[in-house]
Amino acid sequence: MIKFGLLTAILDGWTYEQAVDIAAEMGFCCLEVACWPAGKAERRYAGVSHIDAERVLEDDAYAAHVVDYAAAKGIHISSLAFYPNTMDADLDKRTAAIEHLKNLIRASAKLKVNMVSTFIGNDQYKTVEENIALFSEIWPPIIKLAEENNVKVAIENCPMLFGADQWPGGQNLMCTPAIYRKLFELIPSPNFGLNFDPSHYVWQGLDYLKTVYEFKDRIFHIHFKDIKLYPEKLAECGVMAYPLDYMSPKIPGLGDVNWGAFISALNDIRYDGDAVIEVEDKAFEGCNEDILKSIRLSKRYLDNYII
Repeated sequence: MIKFGLLTAILDGWTYEQAVDIAAEMGFCCLEVACWPAGKAERRYAGVSHIDAERVLEDDAYAAHVVDYAAAKGIHISSLAFYPNTMDADLDKRTAAIEHLKNLIRASAKLKVNMVSTFIGNDQYKTVEENIALFSEIWPPIIKLAEENNVKVAIENCPMLFGADQWPGGQNLMCTPAIYRKLFELIPSPNFGLNFDPSHYVWQGLDYLKTVYEFKDRIFHIHFKDIKLYPEKLAECGVMAYPLDYMSPKIPGLGDVNWGAFISALNDIRYDGDAVIEVEDKAFEGCNEDILKSIRLSKRYLDNYII
C-alpha cells in the first residue's frame, strides 16, 4: 500500500514542528523533509531546511526530538531531501554540495530514515558523454558511503532545465530511461535508485508507465507533481525553446499526467513505499493560505486513487 505524504519544500517559513502538524492535520502519514544547508538559495524551492543535518550529527537530543515529534503525530520521515548540483562546473559549489550530501546520508542513518532524495547533477556546459564520465568519478564514493550506512539514495528524474540559467544541458543528468540504464550499469548498487516523478516525462515526450514497469526494483520514492503543456505555445517556439516557454508545473489533477493510469501501474508492481505531493504551482504562491489550499486540493484529488 502506498504511504501518502508531502514534500516540505513548499512550507518555507514554517518550522519543522509546524510542517509535521500540518501533515498530521491533513491526514498524511509521511514527510519528505527539506534539508538544505544554511545560505542563500539560487532557485525557487531550494534553500529550505526543516531539519539541520549537521546538528543531527552533533546533537543527540535534537536528533531524538526530530524523530519523536513526528512519531507522536503519527508521521514518519520518508526521506531527507537535498537537490543540489553535485557535478556543478563551479568546483567550490560542487564540493560544498557533495559534502552536505554526505552529511545528509550520515544524518539519515542516525535518524533511522535510511533514505536520501537528491539529484545526480550535471555540468550544463559538457556533453552527455562527458557528464557520464564525471558521474563515474564523483558518485561511486557517495554510494559507497550510503551502503556503509544502510541508506538508499533516490535520484529524482528532473532534467533541471527550465530557463536560461540552466541552458543548454540542464543540471541533472539522470532524467531519461536511456541514462538510467547507463548509470545503473556503472553503479549497480541496490542502494542507488529513483525518486520517480512522472510530470517530467510529460514535456519530454517519455512514457512514465513503461518506466514504472521496467525500473520497478529501482523506484525507491515517488513525487506526485503535475505538468501542463500548452500546445499553442509549443507550436510557436518548438521543443528547443526554454521548457517554461511551453509548459508549467501544476498541482496534481491540473496538468496532463494520467494519475489513474500512473497509480494503477504502481499498484501493479506492488509499490508499497512512500509517495509525496510536491507543490511547485505558481498559481498557489500568493500567500500562506494559498499554499495550504494547494496541499489540500492535491490531497483531495489524489485520495480518489490512494487508499
